[in-house]
Amino acid sequence: MTATTSWEELVTSALLGTDRRPSAPAAPGQDAPVALLDAAALHTVRRRAGLRPAPAAALPEPAPHDPRTPLPEAARHRLTQLLAGRAAPSGGRRGVAPDLAELLPQWLAAANDHGYRAPASALPALLDAARARTDLRPQALAFAGPRGLWLARLNSDWKFALRGGFGSAQPGGPDHGAALPAPDDGEAVRRLWDEGLFAERAALLGSVRATDPAAGRALLATTWATERAEDRLMFLDSLRTGLSDADEPFLEQALADRSRNVRSTAAELLSALPHSALAARMARRASSCVGPDRSGDDAAAIVVEAPHECDAAMQRDGVIPNPPSGRGERSWWLGQLIESAPLATWTARLGGRTAEEIVALPVGDGWRDELHAGWCRAAVRQRDAAWARALLGPPTTPPAAGPGTQSLAERSKLLSVLPADERSFWVASFIAAHGLSEAFQLLGVCAVPWSEPLGRAVVDALDIARDAGSYPWSFSGVMGLAERCLDPGEADRLEVLTTLPDEPEGASPGAGGYWSEAFQRLVSTLRLRAAMRSELAPAGLDG
Repeated sequence: MTATTSWEELVTSALLGTDRRPSAPAAPGQDAPVALLDAAALHTVRRRAGLRPAPAAALPEPAPHDPRTPLPEAARHRLTQLLAGRAAPSGGRRGVAPDLAELLPQWLAAANDHGYRAPASALPALLDAARARTDLRPQALAFAGPRGLWLARLNSDWKFALRGGFGSAQPGGPDHGAALPAPDDGEAVRRLWDEGLFAERAALLGSVRATDPAAGRALLATTWATERAEDRLMFLDSLRTGLSDADEPFLEQALADRSRNVRSTAAELLSALPHSALAARMARRASSCVGPDRSGDDAAAIVVEAPHECDAAMQRDGVIPNPPSGRGERSWWLGQLIESAPLATWTARLGGRTAEEIVALPVGDGWRDELHAGWCRAAVRQRDAAWARALLGPPTTPPAAGPGTQSLAERSKLLSVLPADERSFWVASFIAAHGLSEAFQLLGVCAVPWSEPLGRAVVDALDIARDAGSYPWSFSGVMGLAERCLDPGEADRLEVLTTLPDEPEGASPGAGGYWSEAFQRLVSTLRLRAAMRSELAPAGLDG
């Protein structure tokens, strides 16, 4: 049996028998089966060692210094508990224990806000968690800091940390452990821009752009012509930060890019600049398609004549000529013109009316939904709160009868334009009027922790559903959001809801027990979040 015989050959010989499949000649006086077992023993030791014998490699450089504040001892223990936690089961009863895996993102965000550094002993588990969950990566890598990246170089399982997830203050320079250079350090910025990995360059561009938009744009311009199309698209997206009229010349040049996606993104950014030349061109095109109905003596109305062609000039300005499956060409072109035209166009075009008055006007020939959908996208793109309010309408209005859009996704985007307090109040009023059945997406855009009116509206709606004996699993998504988003100070007030309720006639069998468990879990989670907040608070600032 030779030392070069593979493990697979040994297994084959053992299965077939050494008389039928000898692996190699045995030593003098040694039986073939004994030789097989000796070789298997030798290979077993090699396999357990995990490495082939080789000269010792040079020791890695020491881990870089991380100057951030160490975690308080109680928070260290909590982090260990959270990293060891597992997600709640996907089916069946979850019980009353908090879902630790769902609390980890919140804990990491708070730890980063306080400027703590990750304990060295927690880095392997932290990187494993970030490897398994991409949603954790930005916060986990920020918390891991330069030592986390240093460690990631030594384990291929953590290579994701070396190619993505960097933020403006994230580590990740060419030395695989230093923080991004200061935006005003011109030499270091240029070196990283020329030599860094894509993720490092993207993080650098975002950092420079956030500090000095003009410098970020100038940095991008130095290599724009030589970048790959997919990289140009990602870099162009960074111009959303600090977008201003000064970016227009660069974006106008990008309208002639070889990549259709780059051209479309450039057009989208230009349309968000209401004084840009592209916005003016789109306004003229949209105004030729939409205007006041002057055909009769009836009350004011809007008439629409959708485009009959998508010419080369429209395509250069980002209008995509081919509609998706099931969509008509003319309505597809019209929608793109409407969403790209400055919203101020319509005040001038429709008799000086306000956004609320314009949205209330009747629209002829069944074009209302298409027109309003375009205005919704324009309001989001241009961050126009007045138009967002008009298109949302009063929260008490039934969604099917609202002035703007019935789409919950569109409503969520419109809500994101409003100030946080107004957004929460609108959603609270919507829930009070219509319940929770259509509120899940709307809750997702509200600031955390929820305001007191919003939290009370959610809990009251859950309590109503509980008393009615409703099917409790229908509200599991909202209950999960409440565990993460309710103010932890609400725990004591909710204690009364943890009792087993009387089940009304016609209630879902066992619903009372499920509701009781769900509220117990909610209360215990809120108390755990309060403890986490207290443990992370710097000394003297507890609570």
